[in-house]
Amino acid sequence: MPDAQAGHEKTLTGICAAMAGANLIYGAGMLDSGLVFSYAQLVIDNDIFKMIRKVMQGMRVDDENLAVDIIKSVGPGGDFLMQDHTMKYMRTLPSTPNVIERGNRERWLSFGGKGLAERASERAAEILANHKPMPLSDDAKSALRSIVEESGAEMEAMNKKR
Repeated sequence: MPDAQAGHEKTLTGICAAMAGANLIYGAGMLDSGLVFSYAQLVIDNDIFKMIRKVMQGMRVDDENLAVDIIKSVGPGGDFLMQDHTMKYMRTLPSTPNVIERGNRERWLSFGGKGLAERASERAAEILANHKPMPLSDDAKSALRSIVEESGAEMEAMNKKR
C-alpha cells in the first residue's frame, strides 16, 4: 500500500532524474524496489510526475509575472484580490493533480476525509472498471506484430547458438 515514504521517495527520485535531463521517469506504480506493483501507487505517481513536469517547465520572471508596478500602486494594506492582474493569474496552478488534495482541511473533510492512498485506490478501481482504451490502428497492430515476430526469431537464433 502506498504511504508517505513511498510518495517522498518517488518525488525525490523523479525530480532528480528530471533535473539530470532524463525524459523518462522509471518505476511508476512500483513499490518495494520494483518487487510489488500497485495501481494506487500508479495513480499517485501520475500526479507526482505531472507536478515534476510542471516544475521542470520553470517559471517566467518578467515584469508581468512579478507585478511590481501593481504592488507599488496598491501599496501596503491594499486590496490585491480585486486587481485585474490577480484575477488573470489566480487560477493558474502549478499543476492540477487528480488525487493529491490541494484544498484546505474543511474541503478535504467535506469529501470524506480520506487519505491519499484510499483516494488513489478508489480512483484506480474506477479506471480499471470503466476505462475504454482506444483501439489500435491497423498500422500500429501490424508494427507491433512485426516487433513480436522479429524478437521471437532473434530468441530462436540465440537458443540455437547455445
